[in-house]
Amino acid sequence: MPSGWEWVVIAVVVLVLFGGAKLAGIGKNAGKAIREFKEETAAGKAAVEPPAKSAKPEESSSPSAAEEPTSKE
Repeated sequence: MPSGWEWVVIAVVVLVLFGGAKLAGIGKNAGKAIREFKEETAAGKAAVEPPAKSAKPEESSSPSAAEEPTSKE
């Protein structure tokens, strides 16, 4: 793995080969690609994961014993 000075030499060689404007465009396009990838993976996860259950239990449609009138005739 290259150390500190080796990275500097590699960066200078790349700058000389491609030029500053070309490297700026490459960096911009790479940033767009990474951002789009993150957005799509987040959207994919949201589509796959089931919705979270609510903390409130669902009410049943049948009447409960407390709601029924009690008459002792």
